[in-house]
Amino acid sequence: MARIAGTSRLRQAAASPELRPADVFKALGDPVRWSIVSQAAEAGELAASTLEDTLEVSKPTISYHTKILVQAGLLAVRKEGRNFYYTLRDDVLHALIDDMRALTSGPGDGAGQDPGAAASAGHESDGTLPTW
Repeated sequence: MARIAGTSRLRQAAASPELRPADVFKALGDPVRWSIVSQAAEAGELAASTLEDTLEVSKPTISYHTKILVQAGLLAVRKEGRNFYYTLRDDVLHALIDDMRALTSGPGDGAGQDPGAAASAGHESDGTLPTW
């Protein structure tokens, strides 16, 4: 994905100019939402009924939390009949990681480059964030 000057990869991936990394971190900061994201990552596609069985919160609370995650660009939602199914947006998470990696690169270290370019410059590109 080509980088548009002044635009983060996160905004490009989510196709939302209003989406900010802070919104994604805020969404991930809640333990219930983190559990939903974790379950979606493990399941691939997660039925809302599964969340009703695995979370110790009410249906309206589940609906609220999934809405926040969809608005943050972290979940895609599909409706089939009366059922909702959620899928983790890997592209948004990868874009967030790329944006974080760009922040940690020093001058001349490939800041603003794509992960492949950073890897060829001698940086790890295994998808993990560096420790500070």
